[in-house]
Amino acid sequence: MTMVAIHAASLWSGLLVLLLITLSGLTVRRRRRHLVAFGDGGNDELTSASRAFGNATEYVPAGLIALVLLALTGAPPAMIHAIGGTLLAGRLIHAVGLIFQKGPSLGRVAGMILTYLALLVAALSLIAYGVL
Repeated sequence: MTMVAIHAASLWSGLLVLLLITLSGLTVRRRRRHLVAFGDGGNDELTSASRAFGNATEYVPAGLIALVLLALTGAPPAMIHAIGGTLLAGRLIHAVGLIFQKGPSLGRVAGMILTYLALLVAALSLIAYGVL
């Protein structure tokens, strides 16, 4: 069971890292397009891409650690898939809402709700596995 859970954690970790690479690439591409070497140069398009990447880098590492620890503590693979899928969906929806919509957006709100849900379930599950 643990090996299957580790494989599940590996799947979602790999997909989340690919999301980080994609968001980083988008930021680099927009920096090149606008000839900005550092920061956002006051360009709204670059600011949104940079923040989408920054937001993902703020939340994804905790999720990756939680997925691996859950797998190692014997969490069922279905739980790993549910948390990993929710986290990936949350981060992807948030990034799309931030990159393609100006100002407050449903994508950003929905993405954060899914992200918080995934991290909360992971945290509570880790605590439960830690005391049981």
